[in-house]
Amino acid sequence: MKFKTLKTNLSSSKIKQYFKKFGLADITNKKNFKKRHVNQMRDNFAFQPELDELYLLHRYIILFKRMTVLEFGIGWSTIVMANAIQYNKKKYIKNTKSLRMNNAGEICCIDNSKSWIKQMRLKLKRYSKIVNFNYSEAYMDKFNGKICTSFKKIPKINPDFIYLDGPDQFNIKGKINGFNINQNDFMPMTSDILKIEHFLKPGTIIIVDGRASNSRFLKSNFQRKWKYSYNQKNDQHVFFLNEKPLGQLNKKQIKFYFND
Repeated sequence: MKFKTLKTNLSSSKIKQYFKKFGLADITNKKNFKKRHVNQMRDNFAFQPELDELYLLHRYIILFKRMTVLEFGIGWSTIVMANAIQYNKKKYIKNTKSLRMNNAGEICCIDNSKSWIKQMRLKLKRYSKIVNFNYSEAYMDKFNGKICTSFKKIPKINPDFIYLDGPDQFNIKGKINGFNINQNDFMPMTSDILKIEHFLKPGTIIIVDGRASNSRFLKSNFQRKWKYSYNQKNDQHVFFLNEKPLGQLNKKQIKFYFND
């Protein structure tokens, strides 16, 4: 499969021109953004958007014709990915009808903050037919005997693109052996993708925004053939499910993604 990790050396002005071309100029226009603090995991529209990272998300979805996104967390990324999915939906939706993509042209977002979801619904009104919001508590859990976190509910969707940037580590319920990660010295450690790994189809792409420890946790516990790379410049961990097709249908899906 013809997959490669994307990087960008584009100037800020070039990225802004790109977003303007896709009708996303509003994410670049606001001035006087606040600086993000250490351990500032919760997105907030007062904080500076990372334009180079958002640009790459948009490019991954369009270049590799992603049609179904599962996002852990919600924020600037949701707006950008919704725009890219909208573009792909208009261009390719007819192609997907014979490919068994039940959620083609859709983003399923899951977050553990009801108030944040409420804000995002207002922010994403123009993508209301594309973005499906899901609330779930996140709790302390174990995976293979290792302490981690999990969402209580996971959306019923089989994505071809997963973006991991949640949940908020300071809003995790419960304890394991008296332990919780709601302290600045700890870091996110979600296990949800590991639990659905064996349902994912060859050709699936996972992008992790920062979260180095969580990325290493995933990498050390994955059981399938994942191609992994780290984009140090943009602080993105990239996983690609590089396996033989499951059958003729999955073979057609992969051909759709990577031909051209």
